[in-house]
Amino acid sequence: MRKPLICLTLATGAAAFVAPSLAQEHIPGLVEIAFNRYYTYEELGAHLQAIARAYPEIVTLEQIGYSGLGKPLYVATVNNPKTGPDTSKPGMWIDGNVHGNEVQAAEAVLYSLWYLTKAYGRNEDLTELVDNSAFYFVVSQNPDGRDFWFEEANDSSSSRSNQRPVDSDRDGLVDEDPDDDLDGDGSITMMWIEDPDGRWERDETDPRVFRRVGEEETGGWTLLGQEGLDNDGDGRTNEDGPGGDDMNRNWPTDWKPDYVQGGAGEFPLSNPETRAIAEYILTKPNIMAGQSYHNTGGMILRGPGASYLESVYPREDLAVYDEIGRTGEDILPYYTYMIIYQDLYTVHGGFINWLAEGLGAFSFTNEMWSAGKYFQRDIESPEDERMWLFRDRLQFGQVFKEYEWFDHPEHGRVLIGGLNKWSSRVTPTFMLEEECHRNFAFTMYHADQMARLEWGPIEIERVGEADLWQVTVEVKNTRLMPSRSGIQARSGIGRDDLLVCEPAAGRVAMSGSVRQRRDKSFSEVRFEPGRVRLARGVPGKGSYLHRFFIEGAQGTGVRLGYFAERAKDIETEFVLEARGREEAGGAE
Repeated sequence: MRKPLICLTLATGAAAFVAPSLAQEHIPGLVEIAFNRYYTYEELGAHLQAIARAYPEIVTLEQIGYSGLGKPLYVATVNNPKTGPDTSKPGMWIDGNVHGNEVQAAEAVLYSLWYLTKAYGRNEDLTELVDNSAFYFVVSQNPDGRDFWFEEANDSSSSRSNQRPVDSDRDGLVDEDPDDDLDGDGSITMMWIEDPDGRWERDETDPRVFRRVGEEETGGWTLLGQEGLDNDGDGRTNEDGPGGDDMNRNWPTDWKPDYVQGGAGEFPLSNPETRAIAEYILTKPNIMAGQSYHNTGGMILRGPGASYLESVYPREDLAVYDEIGRTGEDILPYYTYMIIYQDLYTVHGGFINWLAEGLGAFSFTNEMWSAGKYFQRDIESPEDERMWLFRDRLQFGQVFKEYEWFDHPEHGRVLIGGLNKWSSRVTPTFMLEEECHRNFAFTMYHADQMARLEWGPIEIERVGEADLWQVTVEVKNTRLMPSRSGIQARSGIGRDDLLVCEPAAGRVAMSGSVRQRRDKSFSEVRFEPGRVRLARGVPGKGSYLHRFFIEGAQGTGVRLGYFAERAKDIETEFVLEARGREEAGGAE
């Protein structure tokens, strides 16, 4: 008789008991953080400090510099020192909020740090990942822009830059025509004026909606544009507000000056935030993968940012990107794997382009939040009116400012109102935790594909009657990423991998790589045959075979080591004796 999956004990006055092992485990944390709300940068910093205090055995919090307005920039490193220093393992860089208004990016980074630390020692997969990898978290690249978006009046797309004063309208003055919150609601909405020749009409049943009329019709309303004043008398409104440089255009790879691409800054790394982060990353040559969170549109983006750089990415690297990106589409519903220049627009001097093309790290930008998540299905146009009307129903008016009359000094009596700064781009708070968790899961999958090396079987054969031994060694990589990316190999980035064979007595007479164990010929290493440099490393989900010829007496001990900047070093020992193939031993 088939046994039931759940045994129930029924007794008078007693409840049925369900075996706890059948329930999904709740992983409690030492730090409680709610992910159904957004945090100021000061609050984010307090959470970072609380996590570092709660998990001192695996978390180190460093201040690496200051923003333009003097806010501290933090990096939280997650590493288990019992399995080696952070730089002895492949490293994953995770950051967000390079654009000030893209606020949920910081919450995604905070969630990733919070979940990874509370799961360590409780979840087998994540524990193994931390033991074999290092993680570097920056919650916000742009704390000044983030706080300005929360504290000042903005629309959904403003406060993108940092807060460095810039003459945006090129009139010789800086920041002299900022956004004007005329109705004091904290958002910059739209202004409408009654006009007998106007090309817009107001919906009779829903006064929130204005619709453009036909070619030969008039509707009685004209859209004046954003709420605001012409403070400098140049005929334009809100064209020179606070800020700034677009810090996702300020990185060294393919940087172009401001006249080519607005917001690029005075020169690469001209901003204190980008410079501090770059200088820190350059101290971590183990960083093999990168993830930067932005919003919006539901995209998993890889480089290049410009069409003429497509040839920089070798085929073997593209295969890695494609597999990770397509898996990401399954983890993140309504997200699409895309190429920046091809599917979005051209970007010069972007952050992940510097990581990928300048440093050879496999890197993605996730544009968080997809409008289709409201409907739980794909929609044709995320900007149409049914989109925001539906959002307003779900959020009970929180994303819409009711229209009110205002006496404008230039235009007279106008209507001010409409969609506020929370109406698009930003993940609604009731969906924020799921959005953070799915992006965290994608990033952990990405991190789990960093190179993981181990020894394959070692074959030892005596050659003739002399003390000459043929030793064939295999180094395996069980993960998708090679120990050195194709971009690294092609551009000479970082230190080559090194395979070392050191007999306790005698010497390595010659050596060379072989394609398969049965090969009788090999590609010879002409100099230092016992110290083999590998510019291409070990391929992803593949192996590297090398054959050493060692002069030494039977019973001589031999040490093997494989040393890589972006993978954990492995070492083993064996003895020269005829025994055919054996499984490698030794310590990693």
